[in-house]
Amino acid sequence: MVENSEAQQRPESDYSRQTVRRRELRTGYTTGSCAAAASKAAVHSLLSGADVSEVTIHLPVGQDVTFQVHRCQRDEGGNRVTCSVIKDGGDDPDVTHGAEICSTVWRDTDSETEGVRLLGGSGVGTVTRPGTGIEVGEPAVTRVPRRMIAESVAQAAVENGLDPDASFVVQVSVPGGEEIALKTTNSRLGVLNGISILGSTGVVQPFSTAAWRASVHLAIDVAATNDLSHLVLSTGTRSEEYARNHLDLPDMAYIEAGIFSGPAMKRCVIRKVRRAAHVGMVGKLSKMAMGYFVTHVAGNQVDTDFLAELATQCGASGNLQEEIRQASSARHFQEIAQANGLLEVFPLMCRMVCDESRKQLGDDADALIVDVLCFDFEGNLLGHASTSPEGVPLVAGAGA
Repeated sequence: MVENSEAQQRPESDYSRQTVRRRELRTGYTTGSCAAAASKAAVHSLLSGADVSEVTIHLPVGQDVTFQVHRCQRDEGGNRVTCSVIKDGGDDPDVTHGAEICSTVWRDTDSETEGVRLLGGSGVGTVTRPGTGIEVGEPAVTRVPRRMIAESVAQAAVENGLDPDASFVVQVSVPGGEEIALKTTNSRLGVLNGISILGSTGVVQPFSTAAWRASVHLAIDVAATNDLSHLVLSTGTRSEEYARNHLDLPDMAYIEAGIFSGPAMKRCVIRKVRRAAHVGMVGKLSKMAMGYFVTHVAGNQVDTDFLAELATQCGASGNLQEEIRQASSARHFQEIAQANGLLEVFPLMCRMVCDESRKQLGDDADALIVDVLCFDFEGNLLGHASTSPEGVPLVAGAGA
């Protein structure tokens, strides 16, 4: 990491946000990126008849990355090809670091559907409960990796002289995935018999390290040095993206605090930043509403009893409270609340985060105005609150 003194001496044009945050921290790649790369390699090998040793794909963050192909093999008839990529988690590897992400590909002659038909193989979980954003019964491959796989397959088809909508079956598998899944919360979410194929950006950033916490502090230091008095502390990349549609602030004001919302808020006070907005989705904000401001999933799970109590305060029936207690995830709770018109729970949660933020700051509570914005997974603003009587300074037409 660059020392704080050096960061404070450099002008903004010479010191990008990414440099501020992640100097000397090695980026890794998601299971979704690995699955997309393995799928593209398999299509190339299937259509060309040759082994593939490396493949380049385009990531959602806008960069092209080349992956080494670990394994490339055909079945006896040459009609199916399996390629694999070894997952590299970078400087903050999770339990899937080192896993072999495999993709078996063949031409789809049994379906009239164009493009990719995705199947789950051994070691990839199956969704058995609502609330994950994936249909029950489908393999646990989330929305962005599905799109990455489809785009990578289409690109390989075009590069081999076919139409981009040529039909293929792609079966993603992970040897040993069932054992890896035992170290995750998948079973609690209703994802059984394997891991999930994840990733909204394609890259793995080192969120849960002391270096990441220090880099969050450094980003705040640089913003304060550049005389910014209003910052956004997001829990993740998507929340930050959504907040940009609702708050009119310069790029440097957006700090991806990750799991360190509390330490980031306190750093704002130290650096005499006047206003900070916590922005996130229901899962992280529900923890903050309970007073947990270091929100790593391993440290404290989403408390559905707490969510049921919020629903009670908003007039939920006894049956609805029990349904919320049995929710498989924060997202599932959100879906239940929306389906039952229980929309007041979201601004209530935001108000509680404001209250808990003041408790966290203690004697310094009056030194920082705290705003809270809660988004759903599509970027819709579910609720907001502020410790300021004037409320959150949303851009025109951006209210919930």
